[in-house]
Amino acid sequence: MQGGQMFTKTIDNFDIAQICDCGQCFRMSQRDEHTYSVIASGKYLEVEQNGKEITFSCGEEEFEEFWKRYFDLDRDYKKYIEAADPNDRYLMNAIRFGSGIRILYQDLWEMMVSFLISQQNNIVRIRRCIQNICERYGGERVNFRGEKYYTFPEPEKLAFLAEDELKECNLGYRSKYVARTARSIVEGEIDLNAVRQMPYEEAKAELLKLYGVGVKVADCICLFGLHHLEAFPMDTHILQAMEKHYKRGFPKRRYRGFEGVMQQYVFYWELRGARLE
Repeated sequence: MQGGQMFTKTIDNFDIAQICDCGQCFRMSQRDEHTYSVIASGKYLEVEQNGKEITFSCGEEEFEEFWKRYFDLDRDYKKYIEAADPNDRYLMNAIRFGSGIRILYQDLWEMMVSFLISQQNNIVRIRRCIQNICERYGGERVNFRGEKYYTFPEPEKLAFLAEDELKECNLGYRSKYVARTARSIVEGEIDLNAVRQMPYEEAKAELLKLYGVGVKVADCICLFGLHHLEAFPMDTHILQAMEKHYKRGFPKRRYRGFEGVMQQYVFYWELRGARLE
């Protein structure tokens, strides 16, 4: 990584490749073998990893003010890993495979749109849809390399589009979900600041009022947009794992308060690692 400011830190339980590929963030991508880029809250960052040594393409001040929280670096993920039942061979394999995952602090509105788009979709296509929306409706910026990138559009930019207009961004039937949700926010039917202050169950109930938001999408938004670590989204990968390994249900009581962290280990293992068993 060259050019611009750089800040290097040694971090345990952090793997930028795993964070990129675990299905929680759709504006992160691999640049080369060791370097990933991410766009968040209008900012552009590159992260280069060599073992536990992580180099961020920003100064220490920006790191402390924004990226440290974004990557949840004040939280000790080792304690979650150590809390795992050693007799649960399946979960232990999943944790070993994805031990560098962290739950990011992402923008609520962006996560609402991202997971509305995620329905009956795959990660590659979701990323492409979001890139299309940003290029068409977001703001143009330039990173430290002189390359263009685009911010995520505010609800006001999408609220008064025709309900099928986002089909041009490859959203298909999800176009109306995003347009109606943007309108609900702009017209005051849902107050994002109020939702940010709500406890998990209350926030989930509020999100379920939105057009196109079901239980899985609401839980994804709660986990990845509100950082409610007790949320446990049940998508097809998780349902598959439950059917094979947890016929009586996942032991949430043991992991109360951080069920969502365990969900990510399981999801990533099902997505990328289970075939290695």
